Amino acid sequence: MDDGLKFSWELSGSGWATCRITDGSSERKDVVSYCTDALADLLHGVASLYGHIPVQRFSFDLEPAEVRWVLQGRGSEVDLSIYRFADMSASFDAPDQDGTLVWGSTQPRGLLGHVVLEAAQSVLEVHGEDGYLAKWVQHSFPTAALQDLRRLHLQHDRCALQHAVTTS
Repeated sequence: MDDGLKFSWELSGSGWATCRITDGSSERKDVVSYCTDALADLLHGVASLYGHIPVQRFSFDLEPAEVRWVLQGRGSEVDLSIYRFADMSASFDAPDQDGTLVWGSTQPRGLLGHVVLEAAQSVLEVHGEDGYLAKWVQHSFPTAALQDLRRLHLQHDRCALQHAVTTS
């Protein structure tokens, strides 16, 4: 697998997380609010790529802006597109194209699954479930979503990368 894709999710304050994705040629960084259950939405969105739903959409609230991730599965590849909208409350029903495309890449599904899984596992290891809730405030750590993505990734992808052992 290509090791150019990197993803991180770091709690950066009470109710805030810094989300960073890079593919080796471009990078996107957003400071995400706890107004949505953002990490859970991300884990569910990536896990859903292993099913029969070819396109996944989820949004992160940047207060007031929105970034909408669109993941389109094409066999073992995933087209990732991130669109930015000026106001999340006004863009709820807006088509993707009404936003500004701010980042895009095509990656192997297995690599995307791996880097998202590892980033979420790192958050759990650093903060634990109680520490996550104390910092994220409105939502518990998405343990079930993390376990689901891990199960699907290991079942469907021939991932040669090392995997952390789950702790909770």
